[in-house]
Amino acid sequence: MSRYIVSAEKVLIEMEQAKDSIMVGKTDVDMTIEHIRAYLADAKYYKSQKNFETSLASIAYCEGLLDALKLLGLVKFEWPAKQENKK
Repeated sequence: MSRYIVSAEKVLIEMEQAKDSIMVGKTDVDMTIEHIRAYLADAKYYKSQKNFETSLASIAYCEGLLDALKLLGLVKFEWPAKQENKK
């Protein structure tokens, strides 16, 4: 985990934000959703192999991409735990 934390810190320091607005098309969203599905499949696979660290990393990537799409307003959903709390 330390390696991932250091990498994320480095990227946040060095990344450059796009200077102009960027249009995100349906193809881009579809491609991202395919990545999300792949990370979910990986999480299930690695869990079945009892490789829990890799499974956790995979599902974290999956959730992160879902959150990013939601924050950008490109998809709409509620996490199941939030739906259950509303009842």
